[in-house]
Amino acid sequence: MLNPIGLISMQVARPFTPEHFAWFAKIKALGYDFIELLVPEPEDLDLAETRKAIEGSGLGVVLAARVSMQRNITSDDPAARATGLAYLKSAAAASAALGARILGGPLYGNPLVFAGRPPAPVSEDLRLRRIEWCVSALREAGAAAAEHGVTLAVEPLNRFETDFVSTTRQGIELIDLVGHANVRLMLDTFHMHMEDASLAEAIQVAGPRIAHFQANENHRGFVGTGSTDWVAVARALHAAGYEGPISLEPFRRDDQRIGIPVAQWRPPHEDESPKLRDSAALLRGVLAMGAHRL
Repeated sequence: MLNPIGLISMQVARPFTPEHFAWFAKIKALGYDFIELLVPEPEDLDLAETRKAIEGSGLGVVLAARVSMQRNITSDDPAARATGLAYLKSAAAASAALGARILGGPLYGNPLVFAGRPPAPVSEDLRLRRIEWCVSALREAGAAAAEHGVTLAVEPLNRFETDFVSTTRQGIELIDLVGHANVRLMLDTFHMHMEDASLAEAIQVAGPRIAHFQANENHRGFVGTGSTDWVAVARALHAAGYEGPISLEPFRRDDQRIGIPVAQWRPPHEDESPKLRDSAALLRGVLAMGAHRL
């Protein structure tokens, strides 16, 4: 299937546990082809049981890594780097156990706002050492992932969420430095809206490096409710030859009061089925049209 469309598990619950397994069939019925699960912590899910439930619903699965300052391959703390590398290896093994072939996310670490850490100036020496640490760790993690048949997809995040890789150009540079077939790129249009001058141009430049793609509105709402030119995005993906998975992760903005953090995750407050169904249908339609020319 060209460009299977998936939905992030956070749309249902965080953490996602066995009590939410009934959602697999619901997500399939809403028109989705796979679920993007956060890499389960050991206490969250039994991997064999979860794989059986996913496959029983007819869904595929992609995994999203959860890094932190303690799981950080670009840290100047050797212990954090070691823990970060070990996490990527274990997450790749978990991916294979669940039947996933892609493990994506900001695998390099160095979170900002979600780690309660403001950006700060970095000396040139530290900048270069961070790159060296990151490239070395991703090569080693990529080799471990390859043994499981898993591809690592490195995601640039906007300037408020990381101070290491924020633009598609930076992501390309990192992937090319790593130079491993199982370490590729993941693009998210939400972050691209902030950091790339042109979504379409960035997609085409990234081209064959793209292993995973997230289709998110500029304001992170449901597809079709923002200002993203999805036809231009679809044409760029087609021009780049991208046939891989595309996932949606719309964040809720159900509380518009002043002083309420927009970035705060909230559980569903209504039946979102129509919005989820229409988002998938709209995206599928523009992807089909993206292959056509007048």
